[in-house]
Amino acid sequence: MSTLSYPEAIIMGAIQGITELFPISSLGHSVIIPALVGGTWAKDLNVSAPESPYLAFIVGLHVATALALLVFFWRDWVRIIGGFFSSIRYRRVQTGPERLAWLIILATIPVGLAGLLLEHVFRTVLGQPEPAAIFLAINGLILFFGEWLRRRQVRREGIVVAAAESAEANADFDASDTVADARVSRMKFGRGVAIGSSQILALAAGISRSGVAMVSGMAAGLSHREAARFSFLLATPVILAAGVLKIPDLAGPLGHGITGQVLAGSAASFVAALLSVGFLDRYFRTRTLVPFAIYCLIAGIGSFLILTLR
Repeated sequence: MSTLSYPEAIIMGAIQGITELFPISSLGHSVIIPALVGGTWAKDLNVSAPESPYLAFIVGLHVATALALLVFFWRDWVRIIGGFFSSIRYRRVQTGPERLAWLIILATIPVGLAGLLLEHVFRTVLGQPEPAAIFLAINGLILFFGEWLRRRQVRREGIVVAAAESAEANADFDASDTVADARVSRMKFGRGVAIGSSQILALAAGISRSGVAMVSGMAAGLSHREAARFSFLLATPVILAAGVLKIPDLAGPLGHGITGQVLAGSAASFVAALLSVGFLDRYFRTRTLVPFAIYCLIAGIGSFLILTLR
C-alpha cells in the first residue's frame, strides 16, 4: 500500500463502526468495498497484502468500536466486573453478575485462541473479494436460519415466548436491561461457550461476528434483544484485544505516515459504532434479522457477479 488518504480512512472507519455491530460483517465490507470501487482504493485498501498497513488500520479501528461498546454498556460492565471480583473474593459463581462474568470469560476463550492460531490463514486464503462476497451471501442464509429457529421456538412454546417478548418491548430501558442480563446469566455455561465458539466463523471475511453469535443465542432460547446484547458484550473483549494486539504494528513501519488517518478513521468508527449500538438495542426489541439477511444475500451475490464479470 502506497498511502492511505483521509477520505479512505474516514469512510472505511465509519463503515467499520456500523458493520461491526450490524450483523452484516465488517471485515467482509472492508474487503469487498475497496475492490468494487477499484483504482487506488483497491490498491491502498488490500487486507490480504503481505504486511498490510490496511489490516493494521482496520484492526486498530476495533479499539474505537470496543470503546463505543464500553461507553454504551458501562452499567452492564460495572455489574459484570463487580461480579467477577466478588466471585474471586467469595469463591463462588452464584449471582447473576457473577455468572455473566464467567459466561463471557469462558465464551471468549475459543474465539481468542482461534484468532491467534488461524488469523493469517483466514486472511490470506479467504480475505479476497470474491470469497468474501460468497461468505456474505452465506451469512444471509445463516441469519434466515436463525429466524427459522426462532419462529419454531415460538410455535413450540407459544404464548410464553410471545408474552416475554411483549413485556421486554414495553419495559423501561434500564429495567429491561437488568432483566435481559439476568436471563442471559441463567444460561448454562456450555451454551455460552457454544455461542462464543460460533464467532470463530467470523474469521472468514463476510461472516458477521454479531450475526452468528445472535443466531447461536436465539438457538439457545434467547430473544432477539437478549441475543444481541450478549453478542455485543461478548464482542467487546474480543474486539478490544484484537485491536490492542495490532497497535504495535501501527507504531512501527506499517503505521509510518498514517497516524493522522488512523485517528480520523478511529473517530469516525467510534461515532458510527455508538450510534449503531443505540439503534440496534432499540431495533431488536420488536424486530428481526430478516432485513439484514436479505441485504447480505443481495449484496453478496451482486458483489460476486460484479467482481467476476467485469
